[in-house]
Amino acid sequence: MTRERMALGNDSSVKEFILLGLTQQPELQLPLFFLFLGIYVCSVVGNLGLLVLIVLNPHLHTPMYYFLFNLSFVDFCYSTVITPKMLVSFVKQNIISHAECMTQLFFFCFFVINECYILTAMAYDRYAAICKPLLYQVTMSHQVCLLMTVGVYVLGFVEAIAHTGSMVHLTFCDGNIIDHYMCEINALLKLSCTSTSINELVVFIVVGFNVTMPTLTIFISYTLILSNIHSIHSTEGRSKAFSTCGSHIIAVSLFFGAAAFMYLNPSSASEDEDKVSTIFYTIMGPMLNPFIYSIRNKDVHIALRKTLKKSMFI
Repeated sequence: MTRERMALGNDSSVKEFILLGLTQQPELQLPLFFLFLGIYVCSVVGNLGLLVLIVLNPHLHTPMYYFLFNLSFVDFCYSTVITPKMLVSFVKQNIISHAECMTQLFFFCFFVINECYILTAMAYDRYAAICKPLLYQVTMSHQVCLLMTVGVYVLGFVEAIAHTGSMVHLTFCDGNIIDHYMCEINALLKLSCTSTSINELVVFIVVGFNVTMPTLTIFISYTLILSNIHSIHSTEGRSKAFSTCGSHIIAVSLFFGAAAFMYLNPSSASEDEDKVSTIFYTIMGPMLNPFIYSIRNKDVHIALRKTLKKSMFI
């Protein structure tokens, strides 16, 4: 069925959408399918592997790895919300119902916002560990970590409801073809034949808050961390402090950089630019994070060796 026949013109009762996917070039479809399938498999294996390691190894039951556990869980969930449906676009026409589209939008917003604030909580945890080591156990107690995590998920739920609720009330009558690989906010707004001013305001406020506040918190945390590291006279001490922060800085830069470019850039940005920037924090980020936090992490290496030894003797 052709694109023109599937477009709904001025029909306001859109029951399903067509996701065009990442590209319409036939020669790229199969290579990209295997590329992103490989990325998804790495993401699933990496995040689930990190989850299992943290659960099975008591010496990883610390605030730092508690938040890393939540980060891996969120990465696994929202890459699973996005990537399998994206892969369909490479092999056949990708049709998604209106209800499925709104559901995907909700969970996408929910998990992305969760990741935003988990990364912020991890920055605060590093600040407490490096700048207030004697008070660390009190500052980052089990109760504090639990409250922070609950706050993260509640905030994600409320803001995802705000995005999805405002989207559900739109009328789609300019066609049902979404020029994207998922039900992304900006791509959906372009299909609406009713005013999107409220949606745009929600996006500006929510995304602005979710970029500004965490960025400010992370910036202040690392300013204090760097100041504290500068006062450390031991080279070994400085190296250890930097190593615990380096992975987090890379993850933060990747996530917030792509998200800010996607939602705070001028509206004249092309669809291809939107897709590329979205790939970085919806697909590449969840794949890279487990490796970013594991490659130079001695605790994870020890936990992996212990787990492998135990499995060999079972």
